[in-house]
Amino acid sequence: MGMNIVIAGAGDMGYHLATQLSYDNKDIILIDTDREVLDYVSSKLDVLTVQGDATSFEVLQRANVENASMVLAVTTSEKTNIVTALLAKQLGAKRVMARVRNHSYLEADNLAYFNNLGIDNLISPTMLCSREIYNMIENSSFTEIFDFGGGKLNIVGVTLDQSNPLVNQRIMDTKSNPIFEDIRIIAILRDQKTIIPRGSTIIRNMDHVFFVSNKKNTENILEILGQKKVEVKNIMIIGGDDMALTTALRLEGKYRVTLVNKDKERCKWLAENLKNSLVINGDYKNIELLIEEGLEQMDAFLALTESSETNIITSLSAKNHGVYKTIAHVDTREYIHISHSIGVDSLINKKLVAANEISRYLKKGSVDAVSGIYGVDAEFIQYSICKNNRVIKNPLRDLHFPDSAIIAGVIRGEEVLIPDGDFQLALNDKAIVFALPDAKTALEKIFH
Repeated sequence: MGMNIVIAGAGDMGYHLATQLSYDNKDIILIDTDREVLDYVSSKLDVLTVQGDATSFEVLQRANVENASMVLAVTTSEKTNIVTALLAKQLGAKRVMARVRNHSYLEADNLAYFNNLGIDNLISPTMLCSREIYNMIENSSFTEIFDFGGGKLNIVGVTLDQSNPLVNQRIMDTKSNPIFEDIRIIAILRDQKTIIPRGSTIIRNMDHVFFVSNKKNTENILEILGQKKVEVKNIMIIGGDDMALTTALRLEGKYRVTLVNKDKERCKWLAENLKNSLVINGDYKNIELLIEEGLEQMDAFLALTESSETNIITSLSAKNHGVYKTIAHVDTREYIHISHSIGVDSLINKKLVAANEISRYLKKGSVDAVSGIYGVDAEFIQYSICKNNRVIKNPLRDLHFPDSAIIAGVIRGEEVLIPDGDFQLALNDKAIVFALPDAKTALEKIFH
C-alpha cells in the first residue's frame, strides 16, 4: 500500500508539490476547477486528475479522499482550503493540511482551534518565505544556505567568477589545501545542469558551487573564496503587500529597514503597522528616487513587488549601484532557472518555499529532512541509519552509490563528519545525501 496523496489546487504550488512527490512514486490525485490546467499537469506528470470544486462532497469522493494518507489543500483561496481540509478529514483522510493567508491563524492558541477541528497543519507561504529571506540576509555571503541537524552541518551555494582561486582547478587538486579537510564541494550548477563532481571535474568560471562544512568551518569557505564577510545593516525593501510587510516586520528588530511603496494610502497603513521601519511613498521603478532615498548606502535590497519583471530589473539596478546583496521575489517557475546566470544574487518564490516545506513532512521511512534548491532538480535528503544492515558493514566505496548521488555529510551525535570513500557509516548516523531524481530508487535500496 503506497501513500495516496490528494492535492487540491493545481496552480504553481500544487504543480510543484506534485512534481516533488511524483519522484517518490507516490499515487497523486490533483483536483482543480480548470480543465486546461489539469491537462497541462497530466501531460507532464504521472498523476490522476479530477475536475471540479474541492469543497464539493461529490468531487472529494471521486478523488477517493477516504483512502488518502494526506490531503493538501493549496488553492489560491484560503476559505476553499479550510473547507476542503475539514471535509476531507471527516470523509476519512488520515492527515490534512491547508494553505492559509491569515497569519493570526498560525499563532499557537488559534492553531489549536484548527487542530481540534481536525486540520493537522496550516501553512502560510508568505510566512515561510519571509523566514527564508531573513535566513539569506543573516548569511548574506552565500546565495543559498541549508542547515541540517539543527545547524550542525551547513551547505552553502555561491557563484565563482574569474577572480576566484578555485576556477580552472580540478577538484582533486584542491585536496592539498588543508582548509579542504572539513569542507567539500558536493555539487556544481553549470548552464542549468547539475554536476555531481568527481576528482577529475574542473571548476569553471561562473560555476555555481555548493560547499558542505560543519558549522565552525563555514567561515573558512569565505577564506577559500577570498571574500570578506560583510555585515548587513541597512536594507531597502520595495513593495507593499503582505509579503513586504511580513518581511519588514521580521527584519526591523535587527536591521535598519526602508520600505518604498507607490500607493499613498497603503503607505499610511504600513507605517502604522511597522514599528521601526521608515516607510516612503514613491515610485520604486524610478531608480533616481531610490538613490535619493539612500539606495547607494544600502547593504541589501529586497524586491518584493507583485511583478517578477520589476523585481528582477530593480535588483539588477541596485547591484549596479553597489548594493552587496539583492533578493528578488519571482512568481513564475520560468525565471527561477535563470537566476544564477542573470546576476541577481538570490531569487525566491514563496510557492516553492512552501512546497519544499510540505515535502519535508511527507518523506517516508528514515528520511528526516529534504531541501530543494532553486533551479536544480536535485535535493538534499537526510537518512537515519536505524537498522543493522550492509550499509554499516562496508566502506562507502563498496556500497555502489549511483553516480547521480553523493553523501555530503554525516551527523554522528554532536559530531559532523565529511566522508570519503573509506568512510564507514555507523548505527544512528544521520547521512545527508545530495541526489538527482534518477538516483532515488537506488538510494531507497541502499538505505532501506
